[in-house]
Amino acid sequence: MARTAQKVESLVAEDTSMESSIETVLETAEDKGVVKWGDVSDDLTSGQWGRLIEKGILIDADGDGFVIDDPDGVRDALEDAEPDDEESDGGWSSWDKIALVGSLAFFVGYWNPSIRDQIGAVLDLVIGPLDAVLPFYLVILVLAVLTGLWSTLLQDRLTNLEGMSDYQEKQKELREREERAKEQDDEEALEEIRQEQMDMMSDQFGMMKQQFRSMPWIMLFTIPVFLWVYWQVLGVGIGSGSATVIVMPLIGEVSSWQAGIIGPMQAWIFWYILCSMSLSQFLRKSLNIQTSPT
Repeated sequence: MARTAQKVESLVAEDTSMESSIETVLETAEDKGVVKWGDVSDDLTSGQWGRLIEKGILIDADGDGFVIDDPDGVRDALEDAEPDDEESDGGWSSWDKIALVGSLAFFVGYWNPSIRDQIGAVLDLVIGPLDAVLPFYLVILVLAVLTGLWSTLLQDRLTNLEGMSDYQEKQKELREREERAKEQDDEEALEEIRQEQMDMMSDQFGMMKQQFRSMPWIMLFTIPVFLWVYWQVLGVGIGSGSATVIVMPLIGEVSSWQAGIIGPMQAWIFWYILCSMSLSQFLRKSLNIQTSPT
């Protein structure tokens, strides 16, 4: 059953129309006992028919036609493989794609001052009261907590760790089988393993898309917040006075938030990244949230 499910999943991953083709062949085989090319040629292409034979879904019935090798396994695999809005594109729904477009639109604000000023002015209606009562370094710290919490919760919610773990387990199993086959000089087993590795390439692409599914939603929130800080430092000119002295961890005293720290990296960017990275790790540990498969 597991082998049959893997075959069906790989075929559907290669071509989503294969699902209806397999259903047609399955129904025909159940009605007539055997299935011939002429019975399904109106619904399948010759390439799809050939892939079903090549994969071993269809096996020869002593010259009388073909039969389904594992009808129950194929039926169960088709039920499990029914795509929904998220699964039809590697786990990305229409809303995920809209979020990606929105985050890329915000991203333009890094180079376009007018967009940056507009985003900064709008967010200042929300962040401005906080900025009025706290020092600027604490404002950045609070924003880093919020963006870190947002990122951590989204990664926990949108990343399919179970699927990624299963994929890694399959890879490990294939490597172990490949080593045993090489030791035994079993060319037939090696060929079968290579075919399975080729079939898993589509799964690898799907896992990559699934792993990055949370990124558009994270950027949709973090980019505007970062642009507000950018707007405050470069546009409003906060902390740029000659009397301003800022003490940075690991760096020491700097004259302003726009002072260079490491190459072109300015003080405010260094402080934001330092807060964001350290607090994100702290939040993951505190909330016991895992963002990568074991």
